[in-house]
This record gives sequence, structure tokens and C-alpha cells, in this order.
Amino acid sequence: MLLKLENVKKNYGTFHLDCSIEIKKGQVTGLVGSNGAGKSTTFKAILGLIFPESGTIEMFGKKLADITSADKEQLGVVLSEANICELLSAKDMAPIMNAMYKKFSTKDYFEKCRQYNIPLDKPIKEFSTGMKAKLKLLLALSHDAKLLILDEPTAGLDVIMRNELLDMLRDYMEDGERAILISSHIATDLEGLCDDLYMIADGKIIIHEETDVLLAEYGVLKLTKEQYESLDKEFIISTKEEKFGYLCLTNRKDYYQENYPQIAIEKGNIDDLVILMGKGGKK
Repeated sequence: MLLKLENVKKNYGTFHLDCSIEIKKGQVTGLVGSNGAGKSTTFKAILGLIFPESGTIEMFGKKLADITSADKEQLGVVLSEANICELLSAKDMAPIMNAMYKKFSTKDYFEKCRQYNIPLDKPIKEFSTGMKAKLKLLLALSHDAKLLILDEPTAGLDVIMRNELLDMLRDYMEDGERAILISSHIATDLEGLCDDLYMIADGKIIIHEETDVLLAEYGVLKLTKEQYESLDKEFIISTKEEKFGYLCLTNRKDYYQENYPQIAIEKGNIDDLVILMGKGGKK
């Protein structure tokens, strides 16, 4: 286990985080939820930027308080709110990274910059949004990190640039010894990359599911009021009332397809999970 959060609690006024997550070697894990659900608070707790009131966080088999500088070098981080000094160039970043990380290779870093079309001598302030995102991710990957913590790494990028970043992450995971914890508002990115997903709402993890299971077995039922009233709700996990009737999320799509052939059923996805299990849905 590369990362484990167990009953991690943090209170901010009316917001209460109570989170348990496990990140296993060889897996990409997604953290999904609406704005304000607790994703950023969870990331900050993992990185020691805030201090939980109770619960435990273990990284690389150690309590967070016992993590050494050498352990921290095994961690790569991209935060949506964090920026690089844009007066510098990609080339200027090399001696900084070399001073910080023993496993940083200037030669490999320059080769990767050329591979991903990142200009070495141009000031970062002149980079496009996509170029900046690629550079931030490349820096996180450049020192042989065993665990990546990525908060919205593809936000604001077009589909071509997002695919480039996702390919970088797939290459990173090839040896089977590493892991990624990633959040994103772009469902298709997570569906194509993640092995499992945690859904957070109002500070609490409410679903943990393998991505393949979510895409294969979850579904959304579109029901009139009459259909909803006569429905067997044993496998309904969330309901949202609409003008036309009801939307219901189920983790047993096959059951309703077999027993209620007259109702409209759509394949489930991450967006449905966020909408129907978030503030808009009723459990």
C-alpha cells in the first residue's frame, strides 16, 4: 500500500471531512465529486498542508509524521492552484530540480522536453495553457516518483492536449510499481485511465468502486411518477426528482433491464455518479 487514509477528519465551520482511502501499487485511483465536496481538502491533508484533527495517514508504509526527506522524493505532485515562477524557462528549472531530487536527471529531463515539444529557452509566461500543464506534469515525473498526487491536471485543456497528458501518465504506470491518485472534472479522462474510483460528497466517501464495474453494472433509470411509484427500489442507490418524473441511479442495471423492459435505462458513468450521488440526489 503506497497511501492509506483512515478516518481522517478535518472541520472547517459547517464543512466536515471524514475520509478513508487506499492507494495500491500498480493502480490509478480517481477521486471524484462536485465542487466543495472535499477533494482539495483531502489532497492538502495527504501533503501535510493542513493537519487533521483525528485519523491516520500512511505513505510508503509510514505515518505521515515519520516521512523523511528521502521518502518525499518518491512523491510527485501537481496541484491545480500551484504555479511555477513564469519568469523562468523550462531550462532554468533543471538546476532547481537537480538540487531538490537525487534521482533527477538533467539529460533525461531535456530529452522529455523535446519529446513533448516543450521549449527549453522560452519563458514559461509565454507558454500556452497546455504547455504549462505538460511542464508541470513532466516535472512531477522527472525524479522517478513512486506516487503521483494530481489535482485537476487536465483542467482547461483541449482534447488533444488532454490525450497527450494521459499518455504521459500511462507511460509512467508501465512498470507496475507506481501509483496515481488523480481528481478531474472530466469524466472521460478518469474512465479511460483509472482502475478504481472514490466518490466524495459533503466530506465523506460514499462510493468506492472499480471503474470497470461502474461502467458495466451501473445505470440511470428515467421514470415517470407512476413508474417510480411501482418500482422495486431494492437496488436503487440514489434518486433525483425532475420535472418529467425521476432519475434513479442503480448498481444493478441488469436487474431492471430484465424485470422492467418498458422503462428507459441508460448506461452509467462518472458524471451520473457525481450528479445523482452529490447534492442533487437523495440516497
